[in-house]
Amino acid sequence: MNRRQFIQTTSLCAAGISAIALPGCSSTPATHAKPWFQISLAEWSFHRALFGNQMTHLEFPKIARREFDLHGVEYVNQFFKDRADDEGYLKELRSICEGEGVRSLLIMCDGEGNLGDADAQKRDQAVRNHHRWARAAKYLGCHSIRVNAATGGVGSFVEQQQRAAEGLAKLGEYCATLGLNAIVENHGGLSSNGNWLSGVMRRVNQSNVGTLPDFGNFWIDHARNEQYDRYLGVEQLMPFAKGVSAKSNDFDANGNETTTDYRLMLKIVKDAGYRGFIGIEYEGSRLGEYDGVRATKVLLEKVRAELG
Repeated sequence: MNRRQFIQTTSLCAAGISAIALPGCSSTPATHAKPWFQISLAEWSFHRALFGNQMTHLEFPKIARREFDLHGVEYVNQFFKDRADDEGYLKELRSICEGEGVRSLLIMCDGEGNLGDADAQKRDQAVRNHHRWARAAKYLGCHSIRVNAATGGVGSFVEQQQRAAEGLAKLGEYCATLGLNAIVENHGGLSSNGNWLSGVMRRVNQSNVGTLPDFGNFWIDHARNEQYDRYLGVEQLMPFAKGVSAKSNDFDANGNETTTDYRLMLKIVKDAGYRGFIGIEYEGSRLGEYDGVRATKVLLEKVRAELG
């Protein structure tokens, strides 16, 4: 290396330019690979605090960011039920999120009717009932509304599939005009049967209608103690997933969730090619809500690193 080359090389090294391999540069800046999923927080994790007026809906994004350093939140419509059309309230919520550096991901919608109701008029009304939540989600910058494929339990396996698919298709068409997804969670009844719900998705066959697989909601019938295999269920729902819910209830002395093998479950999620947010949804009672969320986050981060 002559004097001119030496001066050029040392100047580039000092400036931290490492895109081109140059003789004489002994090291390059470290690069940090992006984790294969990000962690968000579902509002239901604080349902006791919210129902008990110990926390408000507007405080939730602040707590997600300041207490847990999480940058994505998933709302539950029950905690701002009369505010879907309140532009002033939604503007305040959006402003809070922007100020905290938090992204609104989705709104979980309950209590708006059965999208697979046996009565066609009630089914159509349920679709219309979700429109306001879709508009609210759009305003807040969400990518989806989470809905239920409820049918009321009337009809055969296939008949209920057909009706649920019809209602979801109509809702999906409306959401598409807003650039939103309509996603279904395994949430009891036939929706907790992975074979049934994946069949509904294939019947709908719309790119913006998908699933929100939940690690724990696989109770088909509590009274009959009928529960679907959670690992099979998540595997069947992952091809349609636009979000994932990490349900947690309790933890052992090693920090592992006692009802779900997180290593097996997250391997299923990763092997499906999913690379989006995974939302903490703590439902336990032994640990307080704050401690339960922290324990879930630690476990997710630990297994993410192991599988990464």
